[in-house]
Amino acid sequence: MKRFTKSENSWMFYDWANSAYSIIITTAVFPLFFKASATNAGISGPNSTAYLGYTISIFTFILAMLGPILGTIADYKGLKKKFFTFFFFLGVSATALLAFIPSDQWLLLLVCYTFAALGSTGANIFYDAFIVDVTTEKRMNRISARGYGLGYIGSTIPFIISIAIIVLSQNELLPISTTIASKIAFLITALWWGIFAIPMFRNVHQIHYIERESQPIIKSFKRLGKTIKEIRKYRALFLFLLAYFFYIDGVGTIISMSTSYGSDLGIGATDLLIVLFFTQVVAAPFAVLYGRLAEKFTGKKMLYVGIIIYIIVCIYAYFLETTLDFWILAMLVATSQGGIQALSRSYFAKLVPKKNANEFFGFYNIFGKFASITGPLLVGVTAQLTGSSSMGVFSLVILFIIGIIILYFVPEPKEVSVPEITSRVL
Repeated sequence: MKRFTKSENSWMFYDWANSAYSIIITTAVFPLFFKASATNAGISGPNSTAYLGYTISIFTFILAMLGPILGTIADYKGLKKKFFTFFFFLGVSATALLAFIPSDQWLLLLVCYTFAALGSTGANIFYDAFIVDVTTEKRMNRISARGYGLGYIGSTIPFIISIAIIVLSQNELLPISTTIASKIAFLITALWWGIFAIPMFRNVHQIHYIERESQPIIKSFKRLGKTIKEIRKYRALFLFLLAYFFYIDGVGTIISMSTSYGSDLGIGATDLLIVLFFTQVVAAPFAVLYGRLAEKFTGKKMLYVGIIIYIIVCIYAYFLETTLDFWILAMLVATSQGGIQALSRSYFAKLVPKKNANEFFGFYNIFGKFASITGPLLVGVTAQLTGSSSMGVFSLVILFIIGIIILYFVPEPKEVSVPEITSRVL
């Protein structure tokens, strides 16, 4: 395989930038910070886990509604980067703002977290769609997987710095409280994300697009309606999205609520942060490995492998009792979380018409985000009804099983001919 181009490297490097948000805000420091804030306010562990799950459901619902609409408009020449830029700055600004909200204001923390998540996931809609502009179909599996690999490697640096500051403050080796240390981690995340996104802005440009025309918003809605009406032309694509809806639901829920789940099991904050650090380290080479194996065995077969491992994770989580069990669980997740996400992105990109990539990645987003509503909601409701977070995680098994069954009926991308949508809609 020839060397990566400047645009490919710059696109992949955004994963390096944005993944700091994923590990520090979505997975590690913020959930623990929020749990501590809620506990101090007299809220029980299962209830605070439920509130976090409900919050994730709310902001994902908002993006699920906006995704296809914004994506369809962004297919016009020059608009993809503008939409990406708006959500990028929203996410970075809200992440930095988390550092200035009083720690006893748990509800305000969730509101700010919602805007940060809207920015991060919103920018990712257009970032993912840029893959059709930076590389070829033949290189997509490896480019997508290497992007996730870079993300895991890059995120460990600000994560290590954040963990060090928090642990040193806990042991009174730094003259600051753990609360202040966590807030510093939020600022580090915003700075890391902002600085290392610069290559994306400089070197990645929209190559495939629809020419501008009068009344772009109205015609974007008409084009979106036409796509929905002619959905039979995209059977393979939407069948894949249906499978994706179910299995990515479980993946996203486990990622976003893992620390909250571990905390409910009585695992200390420091232990959780260390486990998550090693999860990132292990996940990086496995994400790259998935990309290479996909070139040999096909992306679909490697998606099967990832889903089966996640089924094992959910079953094992039900019997979780010790910190060692949590370590084993985390390492299992690490072997597949990057690979399953990377190959889903590249598999879908091979199915979409290039000029309408934003519109279809908007659907990719809506299926993924609606899935992210049901997963945390399922965990939250189950945790409250049973009083057990383990039962909530175990309930995710059914989602993976449904996902792998539907995926079986999705043809390989090379077997699919996808028509372009006409740029003019009368």
